[in-house]
Amino acid sequence: MANKLKITFLGGVGEIGKNMTAFEYNDEIIVVDAGLTFPGDDLPGIDVVIPDMTYLLNNKDKVKALILTHGHEDHIGAVPFFLQQLNVPIYGTKLTLALVDNKMKEHQKVSYKSVVVKPKNVLKIGAFSVEFIKVSHSIAGSLALCISTPAGNVVHTGDFKVDFEPIDGVMTDLQRFGELGKKGVSLLMCESTNVCRPGYSMSEKSVGRTLDEIFKKHPDNRLFVATFASNIHRLQQILTLAEKYGRKVAFTGRSMLNIIDVGSKIGEIEYNKDIIVDIDKIDKYADKELLIVTTGSQGEPLSALTRMAAGEFKQIKIGENDLVIFSSSPIPGNEKNVYNVINTLFQKGADVIYDELSAVHASGHACQEEIKMIHSLVKPKYFIPIHGEYRHLRMHKQLAMSLGMEERNIVLASIGMQVELTPNSIKKSGVVTAGQRLIDGYGIGDMESNVLRERKQLSEDGICVVVVNINNVSGEVVGDPFIITRGVVYQDEAEEFVQETRNMIIASLKEQDLRGADPAIIRSAVKRNVSNFIYRRTKRKPMVLTIVLLD
Repeated sequence: MANKLKITFLGGVGEIGKNMTAFEYNDEIIVVDAGLTFPGDDLPGIDVVIPDMTYLLNNKDKVKALILTHGHEDHIGAVPFFLQQLNVPIYGTKLTLALVDNKMKEHQKVSYKSVVVKPKNVLKIGAFSVEFIKVSHSIAGSLALCISTPAGNVVHTGDFKVDFEPIDGVMTDLQRFGELGKKGVSLLMCESTNVCRPGYSMSEKSVGRTLDEIFKKHPDNRLFVATFASNIHRLQQILTLAEKYGRKVAFTGRSMLNIIDVGSKIGEIEYNKDIIVDIDKIDKYADKELLIVTTGSQGEPLSALTRMAAGEFKQIKIGENDLVIFSSSPIPGNEKNVYNVINTLFQKGADVIYDELSAVHASGHACQEEIKMIHSLVKPKYFIPIHGEYRHLRMHKQLAMSLGMEERNIVLASIGMQVELTPNSIKKSGVVTAGQRLIDGYGIGDMESNVLRERKQLSEDGICVVVVNINNVSGEVVGDPFIITRGVVYQDEAEEFVQETRNMIIASLKEQDLRGADPAIIRSAVKRNVSNFIYRRTKRKPMVLTIVLLD
């Protein structure tokens, strides 16, 4: 396999979330990112979804390192599950690794080695040489990578934007991208999240200016800001404004408290500790003295803001003097939840400002002109769009072609696909086991799980429990069968339905000689008859549980 780099996509292509890519040269593998995604309505009861790591486990001895581009959940959320099975060093910036450490405390204790890296550092692992490049994003400590091997140089952008007014004062290192382009880049792997948006992404500082205007115009309101907990630069601006306008700050939401604690410990966020108050003590302050920073910007059902809107948050009752700022935009798929919360807040009498009304959020992802900038600087020989649904990848391909790249030099990857890169070629070389693993409490399952099928059946068609008591000597049914249904028929039909089902069970059992019969055979027959009867009656297929008692 001399001078061949094999790239295996285990997540993050054809989807947004659970990013994970393996780079393999000879008998060495380095893995970039280990992220999660959150389940949709088609996965009832599932907590999170992580990549299927079967390929890595089958090549356990080859895996040498896990490299993290930044600390968002879709890039680090699966790290605990990765480390439980693959004991290799992990590399990332100070904030990224601090967030991983925090996450690991919630999981089964695993000893692991973490190594802090900085932009411009170069890491050597066997045939791999990995250079870390500073990029701006919606979380501090974000990196792009240049992965050098004998098969060629690969630039992996991670998640990025080109912010000309970054909060930390350090821009995306466009100069280094240009230098790498002059040196020669075989393959560019560039994120595609905002490739459908023309122009440039908005600067994070412009959000601060908008928030400043809002604070200034509402001196007497109690202010709430809902935002992503991981956006430390946004939180920094909010805390600075709170001090400027003489407001005490109360944080709500577990993830918000965690990020403030982690960020302040490592110096990524700085503020006057005297302005922070406990949420339990806010009743000591007038509305105009308070700013409440909360989770729930995505309308998550159990988040602090959603509970406030529903009147279920003990310390806070939303009222007419409240102004709630959604300093975020709905993640695709969350729109309904977000607007439900906004509507409920309005109904409570609060005023609400959100991204459709004011520039209170800036995306952390590059738009078309920034993406073009990276392509033009890097001048890659080959290109693979990453980090996007298929529509994003397809549009990114078209954008690359508009810049002069030939279609035959572009690969649209899918999960499980392997791509082989040599100094003079790129091609799809195979498919490996990949996909989703479902995390459910302490359990791990897959899409074919019986548990998942049963939950879907329960959620769609309900359940019917039947208890039949049979005299083992005479073979007669003792009393009426006991029937409970949930989610099968409406209340006004229930009594008639249950009686008809009882009559059907008794009639069907009378046709059989049940003396000394095997309970399992009786149980199977009753279940089959009840299932068929319910389907004829309702056109539904509920889960039927049958219990046979022998006297």
